[in-house]
Amino acid sequence: MKIAKILFTTMAMVLVASTAFAAGDPAVMSAKAYATAIGMGIAAGLCGIGQGMGVKGCCEGIARNPEAGGQLSTTLILGLAFIESLAIYALVVNLILLFVV
Repeated sequence: MKIAKILFTTMAMVLVASTAFAAGDPAVMSAKAYATAIGMGIAAGLCGIGQGMGVKGCCEGIARNPEAGGQLSTTLILGLAFIESLAIYALVVNLILLFVV
């Protein structure tokens, strides 16, 4: 029930956002800048946490089984690239929200 409430609230905000941003009010523009900054901060922080957890797991795996270090390092680099791409996608979405919407 709580998930449905959150989903409907989010959808309502998305549908009303275009009319709110069409006004061109400086207060709306300022709020939009703050929202994109907070959104990118959250995305970067969570991606940093994810990368830290990945590196921690790889280091523990190499410490337990040094012979698998090469395969673990390859998987780690691939995983870190995927996590970093999520941060880049968040940056692109925030820039679109800031300059286009």
